Parts: sequence; C-alpha cells; structure tokens
Amino acid sequence: MIGPFSSLGIMTPHPDSTLLTSDTASPESERGAPSTGAPGVGRLIGLDLARGLAVFGMYAVHVGPAPSQGGVIGFLMELAQGRSSALFAVLAGFAVALITGRRTPRTGLAGRQAVAKVIIRAVILVALGTALTLTGTPVVPILAFYGLFFLLVLPLYRLGAKPLALIAAGWALVGPQLLYALKPVFGGRVFLSYGQADGPVSLFFTGGYPALTWVPFVIAGMAVARCDLAATAVRIRLALTGAALTVTGYGGSWLAVRLVPGAAEAVRKAEEGTGMSSGSSVPSVSPDSIGIFGDTPAGMLASAPHSEATLSIVAATGVAILVITACLAAMDAFPQLRRLAKPVIAVGSMSLTAYVYHIVAIWLLDTEALALAPLYVLLGFIASITLLATLWSRFFERGPLEWLMGKATGVARRIR
Repeated sequence: MIGPFSSLGIMTPHPDSTLLTSDTASPESERGAPSTGAPGVGRLIGLDLARGLAVFGMYAVHVGPAPSQGGVIGFLMELAQGRSSALFAVLAGFAVALITGRRTPRTGLAGRQAVAKVIIRAVILVALGTALTLTGTPVVPILAFYGLFFLLVLPLYRLGAKPLALIAAGWALVGPQLLYALKPVFGGRVFLSYGQADGPVSLFFTGGYPALTWVPFVIAGMAVARCDLAATAVRIRLALTGAALTVTGYGGSWLAVRLVPGAAEAVRKAEEGTGMSSGSSVPSVSPDSIGIFGDTPAGMLASAPHSEATLSIVAATGVAILVITACLAAMDAFPQLRRLAKPVIAVGSMSLTAYVYHIVAIWLLDTEALALAPLYVLLGFIASITLLATLWSRFFERGPLEWLMGKATGVARRIR
C-alpha cells in the first residue's frame, strides 16, 4: 500500500458529493441554491463516477439476482459482492482527508473546526444507520459503522500519505488476526445487527462491517487522497499498486488453498460462514453460522467478500484503488465519456441520499421478496435513483441529505 504515496499534495475536488460530505461549498450551495451546472474548481469528476458505481454495486448486492446464476449477469453480481462496500469505505477516507485539510492538514482554529465537523458527521451517521437498522430489512446498513470508522481514523488526520499507507497495511495484517483471537470471547457470534443488545460490540467486532477489519479501507483512502491525483505518474503508480494488491490478495489465497494442508476445506467453511458463497445477497445474520475464518486458523487464508481476512482486505483495497484510478483517468481522457456518464456521476454526487433511498425502498416494499430478486427489480432501482439524481442535479449542487448534513456540520464554525 506504499508504492505511489511518495508524491504528496492532496487533490482538490469539491467534496460535498462524498458519502460523508464535507463543507467547502460556497454559501449559495449550502443554501441549496440552484446550480450553474459547472463543477467546482479542481473537482475530480472521476470520484463521483466511482461513487456512482459503488452505489449501483450496493444495489446489486441487496436487490440483484444471485451470482450463482452464472453468465455475464452472475459475474457482475459476484463482482459487486463485498467490493462495492469496500470501495465506499476507501472513498470515505477521501472525505476525511478533504474535511481535515488538502495539501496540509488544518491546524489551529481551522483544525479544531474540521475535527468538530468529522465528529458531528460521525454522530449523525451512527444515528441514521441505527434508524435504518430498526426498519428490520435483511440488509445490514453500513452507515453506523462508517460513523465509527470516522471517529477511529480522526487521530490520523495530520499524517501524510506514506505513514497512512503503512498504518493501513499494518492494520490489515493485525486486525483479522486479533479478530480471530477474540472469536472465543464472543462465542463465535458474527454478523449480528448492531440494533441488538450487543450494539457497540457489533460495531467493533461482530457486525457486518466490523471496525477491526474495515478501518484499513478508510485509512487507505486517506493515503490515496493525499497523493497528487492530477499527476499522470502518480495515477500510474496507483494503478500498479492496486493491481499488485489485487493479485496478492486473490492470488495469495488461491495458492494457499492449494499448498497449505487442510486450507481448502477451512476456506470453504469460512466462505460459507459469510453467507457469500451460496449466492446470498447479504452477509449471514445467523448467530449459529460458523462465521468468519471458519472453525480453524487456515480459514484466515480466504479472500472471499466479507471473510474479514487479511488477503480479502488486501484484494478489495486493490480493486477499489483500480476503480478510482480508472474513473479518474477515463473522465480526463475521454470528454465524450464524461457526458455519457453524467447520470452515474449525478448519483455519485449524492451517494448518501442514494444509499438511504434504496434501504428505505427495500423496507417499504416486500423485503423478503426482494432478496435475490429478478434482474428487472435491480434495473428498476438503478433507473429510479438515476432519474431522480439527474433531475435534482439540474437545479441543486448537493443532494437533499448532503445539504442537510452540510447544515448540521455548519455548527462547527462557531468553535473558537
């Protein structure tokens, strides 16, 4: 996770479109004033494209067909499993970096206000995520976990790209091992809802996105955000790093399964424990499942989505970096593609709204019937949010929830 991070200098996209929006918009945009249609100064539209793709990937996981159906559709559904949420987490790291400073982390009054904004955001996300969980949908909402992630990475905001990359790598190595060691303490419970009595424990250890193994994604995103993403050389190094991480994660697991005695069976059980190997669209919520890592240490060699193993984290981080780099390069190199991708970019510019929209829609509709739904259901979800986002973006710079988040964090400006 270190290769390209020697080149510092944070990019300068307009951050109000992030899942966890920041507040560098103009006063007019904060009031929800009509947009002129022009992007913010220095904005990297590719990030919005990446967010839009992450939104569609989450939709595919939650209301799409089973990956086990095979073919192109099955492949795309499998591709979205776990990797979409990991991409969201990496992009969340961008938000932290943008809020707390661009080329140089903010200090003094500006630094205190930035820290307050992150804390306010985190509290709102935990509350919103908990409210979505209480709807009882089979989906495990990620927002409350994100709120915790923001609080956990906040002490690192003064660090540069290299230290952040090293910490992300170290956490990815140690976190899963620690989680495995703690498994007996929790009686094998995994993927429980944080709406249950063990809420804090779930957020840190036993939930669908446990902080102990998901924070590395956010820190990696912060490290990438510190790079000069406008520089072609930096993008090339990022792409090579992403490819190397992807090959290391998936290739390492593939080799281990074939070379380590008993690893194949252990990995199979670990993947069954996540609920992902059988075509399930969401992680298992059964406390009786074997859960992450299976029942032996060899299960930690898995690279399947939500297996919470080191190789899985490494691989998913690599995929996220590749997607982000590809989106940035494509938007710069092909102006025609930028116009064609405008609807997806619109969704990405209001990704918090889009995420909440699909959870609420699943709740209002028959949630059980939507599990592993036919393709037309997924297409309906994608078409509806794309239409809504495109129409909204014609008049406003930020989505409705993004605007509300900006108003709430405006309180931080009162800090002196």
